[in-house]
Amino acid sequence: MFGNLAEMAKMMSKAKEIQANLKTFKEELPTMEFSATSPGSQVKITVSGDFRVKKVELSEEALKNRELLEDQILVATNSAVAAAKAAAQEKMNEITGGLGLNLPGIF
Repeated sequence: MFGNLAEMAKMMSKAKEIQANLKTFKEELPTMEFSATSPGSQVKITVSGDFRVKKVELSEEALKNRELLEDQILVATNSAVAAAKAAAQEKMNEITGGLGLNLPGIF
């Protein structure tokens, strides 16, 4: 009987630790930045960890072809967002010990 209580206490302690780490992570997420460039490096997009576009950088060459520029912006933006999501998921797995939790409001 006491063994089960000790296990329960360990689980509660671990749950509190995970909760504290998640709170910290959620606060840090908007300050994290991820950048990606388009093929040819004519467009560079930087997004925050909460998937907000923070910066768009365009080369002079990129400005010469509107259609190509639009495509490059899409590619770079999607790549930056994918990098942010992957890093956030990796951190989530680290915090939860790989429990595979998908907590609403984080991503």
